[in-house]
Amino acid sequence: MTLTQLRYLVAIADAGLNITLAAERVHATQPGLSKQLKQLEDELGFQLFVRKGRSLEGIAPAGEQVLQHARRILEEAANIRSYAANERGEHSGRLLLATTHTQARYVLPPVIAAIKRRFPRVNVDLQAAGDAEVLQRLAQDGADLALISTAGPAPQDGGVAVPLYRWRRVLLVPRAHPLAGLARAPTLAELARHPLISYESSTRADSSLQRTFASEGVEPQVAMTARDANLIKTYVRAGLGAGLLAEMAIGVREDEDLRLLPAPEALPECITWAVIPRGRVLRDYALALLHALAPQIDGRDLRRVLEGNQEPHWPVPPTWTELSQPISV
Repeated sequence: MTLTQLRYLVAIADAGLNITLAAERVHATQPGLSKQLKQLEDELGFQLFVRKGRSLEGIAPAGEQVLQHARRILEEAANIRSYAANERGEHSGRLLLATTHTQARYVLPPVIAAIKRRFPRVNVDLQAAGDAEVLQRLAQDGADLALISTAGPAPQDGGVAVPLYRWRRVLLVPRAHPLAGLARAPTLAELARHPLISYESSTRADSSLQRTFASEGVEPQVAMTARDANLIKTYVRAGLGAGLLAEMAIGVREDEDLRLLPAPEALPECITWAVIPRGRVLRDYALALLHALAPQIDGRDLRRVLEGNQEPHWPVPPTWTELSQPISV
């Protein structure tokens, strides 16, 4: 039994039993991957997958057990490599980040640029996705960490959730919009009279936006949703409604043609979290990125929490305004 065979086994499972896709993901040939799988099954003495002809139809019960152990073995092998590289002071490798479009576009560029200057031999792989998909990327694609925002409790799935910073929502409207003349934040009732453009999560019944409006007995007119803040701005400019988006997504110059207003005070504050697989040994450059996003967190505490040697007691995260003055590594 080899680590390569176990890696191929996990790749097949994560590719939905698609041998061709699994081979592409591990940079192997399909015949080579199939051969390694057969050798593993021959050694174990039973089949790991349910087959129909030459196709895989499911994972056998015994295969599920082997798969669980294989994942843990591969994770620990990766941890040993990371630990050894940190001990050697070797700062090269791949940093895989799963994140939302807002973080990717408006928060991470200066941080990643600073990481690249400090660790020029590190390749950064940024995978931007919708809110619902980010934690899936963390679980399925082997990302080092995920960045995701909530207006409620910490994310419960995926690993250790580390609070990075707090932020609020803002409104963008055309200068001729009825709300543009307000010198204050509109109330929920005032905002509900106008079409709204916001993130795609806004239509979910359990979203903080829907819950907040419902708590005051009004219903928002969500006319359009998008996962990208720039698209929200585009349709605000087209006159489709008022844009409700994260304060990080506002540019002083690029949005000067629009009127900026605070969002209704009833809408709760949001927190951006880093979610890190529990037990993961992070490379030094990943810790440097986290420190840039959350300078209030001691890296030694973070290591101990990830290793399971300390309960998390994170300091209160700064506001986005406090953090962005300026972000540095």
